[in-house]
Amino acid sequence: MTAQAVQQGDLAVVIGLEVHVQLETETKIFCGCSTDVADDEPNTHTCPVCLGLPGALPVLNEGAVEAAVKIGKAIDADIPEETTFHRKNYFYPDLPKGFQITQYDAPICQDGSLEVEVEGERRVVGIERAHLEEDPGSLQHQGGNIDTAEYTLVNYNRAGVPLVEIVTEPDFRGAEEVRAFLAKLEEVLEYLGIFDSQRDGSLRIDANLSVVPAEEMDDDGTISDETLAAANRTEVKNISSHKGAEKALAYEATRQKNAVQRGREVEQETRHWDESRGITVSMRSKEEEKDYRYFREADIPPLQVSDWKQKLDIPELPDARRERFQTEYDLSEEAASKLTSTKQVADFYEDVASEYDPDLAATWVADNLLGELNYRDMEITDVADRLGEFKHLIEMVAEDEITTKNAEEVVLREMLDEGEDPETIIDREGLGKADEGQVESAVTEAIEENPDAVEDYYEGEGGALNFLVGQVMQKTGGSADPGSVNQMLREELEE
Repeated sequence: MTAQAVQQGDLAVVIGLEVHVQLETETKIFCGCSTDVADDEPNTHTCPVCLGLPGALPVLNEGAVEAAVKIGKAIDADIPEETTFHRKNYFYPDLPKGFQITQYDAPICQDGSLEVEVEGERRVVGIERAHLEEDPGSLQHQGGNIDTAEYTLVNYNRAGVPLVEIVTEPDFRGAEEVRAFLAKLEEVLEYLGIFDSQRDGSLRIDANLSVVPAEEMDDDGTISDETLAAANRTEVKNISSHKGAEKALAYEATRQKNAVQRGREVEQETRHWDESRGITVSMRSKEEEKDYRYFREADIPPLQVSDWKQKLDIPELPDARRERFQTEYDLSEEAASKLTSTKQVADFYEDVASEYDPDLAATWVADNLLGELNYRDMEITDVADRLGEFKHLIEMVAEDEITTKNAEEVVLREMLDEGEDPETIIDREGLGKADEGQVESAVTEAIEENPDAVEDYYEGEGGALNFLVGQVMQKTGGSADPGSVNQMLREELEE
């Protein structure tokens, strides 16, 4: 990536991320409280451990450690012989203990990377570390947002839910790159089976952004440590989506550039992303590492994890599956990308492709089914309990029991809109494929009833045949195959 590609005026943007990922475990990281808290009353999933009551001792959740190791393998990170936990001390209302149990100088994953594609260009984003920690509770602002609320309540149901914090290198040079990275990261996490994107607050982003003189950036986008150290940066918090990250960082980059170009210094501070107003607002001065007074967590002994990397297997990841789909099923890059967009879609496609022609399966899943779901703002998981019905519809198309047109434009749509099975719709609408005798009769009638079109056909008018095909399709209620009708008309007219 060249300097001109990221340069606006004489300033370039530098961004690093801290991505907080909620792990999909049944219980919290240091106690037995359930993590399934979505629809429950506030403060009903708590115990002395996650409330930080005196004398309560943490017990580490093995499932959370396994999930962190799987992340490490997926990002090709180093997993050390031993990892330890620390206390990060700060006061905030949603932190009941007055400190957070996290990892400091011995994280479970170090020096990894993730390859992403931005505008057709492949880039490698460095990942400095990924470490385990506990989630704090959540604040619920009543009567407004963080700035205008009449008062704020605290819900500790989320306190203690296991997190992995993924810290990238400052490798991003624009907000659109951040969005691409987050989409790829979420894709990998879902393939690993350790993350549920539908859970509220499952992925939260803090971003550190600064602007530097563009001339101090090399042609490949590299910026020296000295330049980065000299630049004041802001931390933008409260980002909860890919789109939100792109909007928040685009705004913050513009704000900082405007400040510098007007001769004002960018303050090193923490800012809040106000999604409703589309702006960042100052929260507080930026804490430094020494302010947290890290010290070892005496209640959790060092954890030996070096062997876990060899013992734990991870599933086929999106990039590898995408490449396999292209070679094994002879799919285009575009089709393979659509069909591996989520693990659920990829699994469904392979299920269909194992029984029917892979090209037919790709057309139906990538274009027809996903297209109709997207139009309705639905996901394939919304119809997970009906996948057998969709396979049956594809089977009827493959076995020539219904025309592709009727299957696509009538049956599939009514299945999604009305929740009916395909055979019920086909019987009610009379969409069973017409037999050869019915089609032959319709062809004869169309020719006899439309002598002007027949004359136009003999005179070389290209649209005449299409008109006659339409007449046959109308007579058969759309239950004839258009290609077969076209051929039969040609043969009949030539005779």
